[in-house]
Amino acid sequence: MNRQDSVRQDTGYMPRENPCAQCGKPIARPDWVEHSEGRTFYLWNCRACNYRFEAVAIYDHTQLTPLAA
Repeated sequence: MNRQDSVRQDTGYMPRENPCAQCGKPIARPDWVEHSEGRTFYLWNCRACNYRFEAVAIYDHTQLTPLAA
């Protein structure tokens, strides 16, 4: 099992219906998710206004719940 699988399994969290950073419309799910040590990066693409942005979830090493997204 690689580190990406362990983070995904431990957190069990996939953001859904995140509001667009520009127009506020909900986005069903991120287009891209990338994991690294203590962080998960999400690439969002709003189909309503075509705005793209990245969000980062930072994990505390003592717990595996996101501190920010």
